[in-house]
Formats: sequence, structure tokens, C-alpha cells
Amino acid sequence: MSRSSKKENLLDVAERLFYKHGFRGVGLKQIINEANVATMTLYNHFPSKDKLVEAVLKQREERYWSYLDMFIEKDTDSPFILAVEAHCHWLKEESHKGDMFLRAIEDYAGTDNEIENIARGHKAKLLKYFQELAQRKGKENDLDLANQITLLLEGATSMTTIIGAEQATEYTIAIARKIIQDTP
Repeated sequence: MSRSSKKENLLDVAERLFYKHGFRGVGLKQIINEANVATMTLYNHFPSKDKLVEAVLKQREERYWSYLDMFIEKDTDSPFILAVEAHCHWLKEESHKGDMFLRAIEDYAGTDNEIENIARGHKAKLLKYFQELAQRKGKENDLDLANQITLLLEGATSMTTIIGAEQATEYTIAIARKIIQDTP
């Protein structure tokens, strides 16, 4: 296995384990064993568990935005609905047991590290994305609309763990249509 494929394997295994068991519930030894690599291989790529968590979050964020970009045509009449649908598809496929970024905020709050900054930055980027989209579409109160859509997506993410992805998607899209319809 090449150096880069070992790194990718470590990131994939770590993401899967962190998502399933939480950041605090997984040790480096478990990641090393499941990735089937030597301890030095992990440390050659990631000097600490925090650096590994940071890399996992960055990888996940990159995948999230790539996923949304596949679904969204910004020049359509309903890019907001497309974004909501894309987020809901992401929930079904990648995030049906909760949000890894919120978990990172919870687990690393107040610890003065980059992990919380990455997770909070992801949430801020989502809000900014919808505000810019609203501005491009000439929507009044672009920040209000961005906050409403972002809150809706965060709620959908939480509710997926309670009512399931299918039902959360159905409700979320219906609410998004109402929000867009009522926004001048």
C-alpha cells in the first residue's frame, strides 16, 4: 500500500470509528488495528489524535460540499430547495446517526484547539453559503432567509436520528418550500 493510500485508509477508518463511537470513544490503537497499519505509519501522517480528528473533519467537510455541489444548480429558480434535497440525501447516505461537526463542537468545546474551530467554521460556512445564495437571487432579508434554511437543515439532521431520514426529508422539503414561498 502506498504512503498516500495508507493515509487515506487511516482517515477512512478513523472517520468511520469516530462517527460510530464518538471522538472520545475511540483510541489510536483501535484505529491502527482496524486500518492494519504500524503505529509509526499513523504518527508519520498524524503527530497526534487531535491532528487526526482535524484531518477527518476537513475530509468530511470537503466531501459534504462536493456532494452539495453535485446537486445544486445555482442558476435555477429553486437552488434553495435543491440544497435542502441535497442535504437530506447526505443525511440518508452519510449522516443518519447525527452530525459529526456538532459532536466535535460538543467534545472539544473550550479546549482551545483547532478541532472546534473547524467544526464551527463548517456551520458558519453553511450560513454564509445560504446568505450569498439569497443575495444572488435578490431575496430581501438575505440573512434571515439564510438563518431559516440553516436552522431547518440543522433540525433535519437532528430529527433524522429520531424519525428517520425518509420522514425527516419529507418534512424538511415541505418546510423549505413554505419558507421560500413566503420570502419576498
